Amino acid sequence: MRTVWVVLVGVGLLFGASWSAAGPAACALGVPAIKLGVQGVASGPHADYGRQIEMGAQLAVEEINAAGGILGCRLEMRFMDDENRPAVGVRNARFLVTEWGAHFLYGTDSSGVAMALGPVLRELDRIQFFTHAATHRLTEELVAQQKIKQIVRVSAPVYQDAVAAWLFRDRRDVRRWATIGADYEYGYATWAIFREQMRRLRPDVEFVGAAWAPFLTTDFSPHIAAVMATNPDGIIATPWAGEAVTLLRQALLQGVFDRIKVWFQAMGGSVDVLEGISQEVREGRFQGKLYATARYIHNWPNTETNRSFVSRFAKRWNRMPNYSAETTYSAVYITKAAVEKARSLQTDRVIAALQGMRVETPAGLRVFRSEDHQFVYAVPAGKVVWDPRYPIAVLGELKVFDPKDYWRWPPFRPLELSK
Repeated sequence: MRTVWVVLVGVGLLFGASWSAAGPAACALGVPAIKLGVQGVASGPHADYGRQIEMGAQLAVEEINAAGGILGCRLEMRFMDDENRPAVGVRNARFLVTEWGAHFLYGTDSSGVAMALGPVLRELDRIQFFTHAATHRLTEELVAQQKIKQIVRVSAPVYQDAVAAWLFRDRRDVRRWATIGADYEYGYATWAIFREQMRRLRPDVEFVGAAWAPFLTTDFSPHIAAVMATNPDGIIATPWAGEAVTLLRQALLQGVFDRIKVWFQAMGGSVDVLEGISQEVREGRFQGKLYATARYIHNWPNTETNRSFVSRFAKRWNRMPNYSAETTYSAVYITKAAVEKARSLQTDRVIAALQGMRVETPAGLRVFRSEDHQFVYAVPAGKVVWDPRYPIAVLGELKVFDPKDYWRWPPFRPLELSK
């Protein structure tokens, strides 16, 4: 299979606007505009994730339009709040395609919403580029097994949340592990994969406790107390967004960081979490014991592509991009590359154009895995630190994990990023 290399950059800013005073060049695809339907959670305590999805998509649309669009076709975008509810996500997708006329769909934060969308995408025959939802079942079951070809995922799945196994494999003083887990698919899958990998890497470890917090938990005291009663050395936690901030602050109040050796916060490297705990990090209250990962962090990789993206995003939105912003931004540019290669908006032709694609993005090199339509890439994890070069806490002492190591491959062959 021929490998396709694509370099994604802010083309609008590099080459300038090409819409003439008389109007844009004729769209080679024969449509008034290519319509992008975007959705994510934009209400409640997780709303910043939907907002970041919207900002990432909007920035890409503005840049691409400024450079003349896709094959002369202008992009239009519409964002909708899915409220993190499967029924709302399905209703949004139907509206965006059948009423508004979307050619492509993007976003989705919840794994539950993503799994509900899969069969609907086949019915609508529209590709959705998933840019957050983490369950491995989305691609490994719905694509590889059920052959729902309209699913493509740009973000790393739940395997990344279990990189704690590799991060702490050599910490022989951390032997007893517990979890404070999100009481749904994401939390269960993370804990299961972490235990599977840690048992393989460190047969001496023990898994001593698990406390499951329902969605929208505000008082984590009983969960913290239940886990601490098992005397763990390390805790892996999967509540995210505002819940992660609340959990970490309540853990500080209960003296958890005086008693444990490490705490790994899955997706704790997201901008909203780092903003929420920056004061505590600056004051050293986590005692250097808090570690985290994210599907993208703004201070890695140290490449011109990433530095330029962060600079443009911050200038446009006065925020640092979180991983939902980067994955959605990259997904729109991936769409551009695939449509330009296919010279078509038809699902089969666009999917065919993705085969063999190796894409340079702000998060680094992404490689398309044809068996399940998953883009595979390396991810960072590290200690949450205060660095005066940044306005918020960041991940430092980074370790970067190659997908051939941290990813499970059933029943696929490992992809080598170096090739």
